Amino acid sequence: MQIALRRVHDSDLPVFFRQMNDPESLMTAAFTPKDPADRDAFDAHWRRVRASSDVPRTILADGDVVGSAAVYGPPGEREVTYWVDRAYWGRGIATLALSALLAEVPERPLFARAAADNAGSLRVLEKCGFRPTARAVGFAHARGRDTEEIVLRLEG
Repeated sequence: MQIALRRVHDSDLPVFFRQMNDPESLMTAAFTPKDPADRDAFDAHWRRVRASSDVPRTILADGDVVGSAAVYGPPGEREVTYWVDRAYWGRGIATLALSALLAEVPERPLFARAAADNAGSLRVLEKCGFRPTARAVGFAHARGRDTEEIVLRLEG
């Protein structure tokens, strides 16, 4: 399977919206928008992201849009995030996409966060060189309750 990143196109947004409304994906990610089904909020978010200094990318697998990855936030506190369609989980796509994004964005340190029980995402982050540095508890909208998360850091 050929994995590639490219700039986000308008035609990617309906795919991202569908992916971000999969109930199992939402529960696994935990830390999601308050109302992922709010299309106006989704569109406003992506307008801000695409107009900012963030680095959003579309993940392609054999030319098909399968998710997104990004680096966002202020210098010195920048974080990575990614989302892969559940139909593609377990194929190494997130690891390859995040590795490609990290090669594209050389600044360090970078940070990441994942729900403490999201073993798949934690494994992806650790394969890409992130190391756990802290634990925190935050309100996870997808779960409707406080959820423990792991904070990870990637050095130079």
